[in-house]
Amino acid sequence: MRLGDVLTDLFATIEARRGADPASSYTASLLNAGPEKCAKKFGEEAVEAALAGALQNKQNLTDEAADVLYHLLVLMASNDVSPEEVAKTLAARTGQSGHEEKAGRS
Repeated sequence: MRLGDVLTDLFATIEARRGADPASSYTASLLNAGPEKCAKKFGEEAVEAALAGALQNKQNLTDEAADVLYHLLVLMASNDVSPEEVAKTLAARTGQSGHEEKAGRS
């Protein structure tokens, strides 16, 4: 099982739930609440993952990382950003120093 394949499938599921009843789908309820709510949930999960990492709790970090990835994909969907767009940006950065990449941003 490859992470990329799982994320691709998960994003498709998120998109499929876009029009679902928010009362019966957590994903639909997030998307229905809008990008601000999606961003808030992503931020909450990112903090939880960071704390799990700082505490070196492998299982908790694994669980929280899964939550972060899910909520990031929901946030992306709420802003009409596709995984392919993110992949293109990452590919363009390949082979470039992180310091160079950050300095090149406007």
